[in-house]
This record gives sequence, C-alpha cells and structure tokens, in this order.
Amino acid sequence: MPNFRAVSAGAKLPPQSVKEKFKTGAQDSFDYSSFIFAGIQAGISQASDAYPGFRQGAAGYARYYWHTFADQTDENLWVEGILPTVFHQDSRYYTLGHGGVIKRGFYAVTRTVITRTDSGKETFNVSEVLGSGASASISSLYYPTEYRTWTKVGQRWLTNALLDFGTFAAKEFWPDVNRAIFHESDQ
Repeated sequence: MPNFRAVSAGAKLPPQSVKEKFKTGAQDSFDYSSFIFAGIQAGISQASDAYPGFRQGAAGYARYYWHTFADQTDENLWVEGILPTVFHQDSRYYTLGHGGVIKRGFYAVTRTVITRTDSGKETFNVSEVLGSGASASISSLYYPTEYRTWTKVGQRWLTNALLDFGTFAAKEFWPDVNRAIFHESDQ
C-alpha cells in the first residue's frame, strides 16, 4: 500500500508547501488503496448495520460505500490540507523508529494530538483534532436526517481519529514488518 505521509525516523525535511499539503491529501483520497480501504470500511459498517436506513444488499452496500468514501476524502482534505495550511502544521507522520513496541505504540497514539509545526517544533495537533471533527460535522450534510444527531457526528469524529491512529501505528511498525517478512529495507 502506498504511504504518502510517513517520514523515516531522523529524516530532516523542508517544510511542506501549501501545494504539497493538498497534494498529499488528494493522494491519500484517490489512490487505489483508498478505494479498497473505503470498501472494507463500508463492508464492516454494513455488516454491523451501522446505518439501518441504508439497508442491506448491493444497493445498501453502495450507500455505505459512497458515504464512507466521501467521509474519508473530506477528512483528508481538512486534516492534511486546509488546517495544516491555516495552522502552519506539518501533516506528515514522523516515525520514532526505535525502542520497544510499547514505547513506539504510545508514540503513535500521541501523534493524534501532537504534531510538528512547519518550523519543526512540536505542538497540539489542531489539524487532526479539529479536522476530524469538521469532516464529521460536514458529513451531516449528506447523511439522511435520522443520522444527523450529535451522537452520530461524535461517532464519525471518533472513528476518524481512531482510523488515523491505526494508520499512524501501521506507519510506525511497517519498516519492521517489511524487514521481517520481505527481508527488505524501506529505504
């Protein structure tokens, strides 16, 4: 799977330009893997009957799919493009790359609330926290009325944040998995 936002431990990169931030968000939204990821999420949502009004069957799956894809794209736009530009934050994930599983796992969790500024200093991850919330709120515009509740918006916000944490954890540990399974370096 392509990885557009992870940066290897210790790498020193120049700040992202506004164009690069939006390009990364677009790549994360429209790469082939994003269509697969949305399909898996839609299948899980349909299997758990997350939105009963969407119904079951192929038509129901299509409803789940396009809502999931729209949510994912909207969130990427806010978290990787708009808010990092406004708040001068770096939308990339910098791996820790050393230490035990617990230390690195904790580090991945903290990246949902801590990020780097364009100048390289650590700061509160406004882009992630507010961006996930903004996209969850915006999704109320295209969900049926019965799913425009504070509870459903909060669930989508939490889901966005948890999915981003999951991708951070995958980015943190992928180099190790790649070396162990495929005997390859990610360099």
